[in-house]
Amino acid sequence: MSEIDPTDHTLATIASILEHPEPVLVVRETETVTVTEMVVAGEHVVADEHPMVDEHPVVEEQPLVPEHTDADGYSKVGPGPMVAIRLKWTVHRGDDSQFYVHETIGEQSVPVISGPMTSEAAVHFVDAHEDEAHRRFEELRSEIAGRSSLADYERKGEA
Repeated sequence: MSEIDPTDHTLATIASILEHPEPVLVVRETETVTVTEMVVAGEHVVADEHPMVDEHPVVEEQPLVPEHTDADGYSKVGPGPMVAIRLKWTVHRGDDSQFYVHETIGEQSVPVISGPMTSEAAVHFVDAHEDEAHRRFEELRSEIAGRSSLADYERKGEA
């Protein structure tokens, strides 16, 4: 069994982290809530020095990339540590007002074109293929990591 360069695993992990950044959270201040009291004639009321404040700020999650309103130009990139073998799907509007998905591997390849389809179908096509590519990449990475740990286990003579 050949040894796997730990750099490959590290690069794949870094690429995966960079491709799935955590969403940016925006915290907005909430309004101050005040308490009003009914005063009966002749009573002396002391105003509350500390008005009640909602202790839980409202957090609104916003995506890093705004939603694409038109399918033309919609694009997703597959996983992988090397740009030369990374998949990319891009939606283009044809002369017939139909949408086509161009799928490329790396930067210099000739695209495989799927279509014609509606804009919704093209976006769904891109999302489904990108999800499948990420699932398969994670499966492969887990398999490689499992074999690597098994090889380490065998090398130490514990098998």
